[in-house]
Amino acid sequence: MARRTVLALVSILCLSFVGVILVRPVIFYRSIPTANTDLTHFDTLIVLGTPCRLDGVPSPEQRERVLESVREYQRGVAPYLIMTGGPAHNRFVEAHCMKLFAVSQGVPADAILEEAQAQNTIQNIYFSNQLMTAHNWHSAEVISSPSHLPRASLILQHYSFAWRTHPANWPSSYNIAEIAIIYASEIRNCWQIHSHGFTPGTLLPATASQAP
Repeated sequence: MARRTVLALVSILCLSFVGVILVRPVIFYRSIPTANTDLTHFDTLIVLGTPCRLDGVPSPEQRERVLESVREYQRGVAPYLIMTGGPAHNRFVEAHCMKLFAVSQGVPADAILEEAQAQNTIQNIYFSNQLMTAHNWHSAEVISSPSHLPRASLILQHYSFAWRTHPANWPSSYNIAEIAIIYASEIRNCWQIHSHGFTPGTLLPATASQAP
């Protein structure tokens, strides 16, 4: 009987320990600020890249990000869009694929800038900020998939322009399990940044080499 009691206590302690390990990253992830401004209109929209399909057609998440940016443009949230992303995962330039799709949805081509160098989210924002500076823009709404925005916010916190994040819809083809896996990966990524800071690199703002 005593042995069972000890085993039960050990099990409870182990489960509690695992629970704490899992809960802390989730709490941190949910606490990441989504904006640094109360602005409702911006100089530009920044649409964070994600790969095209291997045939060059927008992938489901890419399609939803662009569609949401088109809706925000049509609502008058910003007069310009920055599509950001190079050929990070296949031969197609994400920014160009997204621009073509946005134009097909009625956005004028001259309202869309292409940032075609970025290979990851840090570079998406770094190069988009350079475009903003070149055009004397000081504010942006950043659009991406819901799970991706907290990590983008950790990066945006190191920039001085006014920003807020805005989620695209999940593709209707995604099921709950797929979405849960994506969220789990992003929670891990954000906790890694929180715990250890960003991986050193030349495309980071000076303050971003430290953990938030």
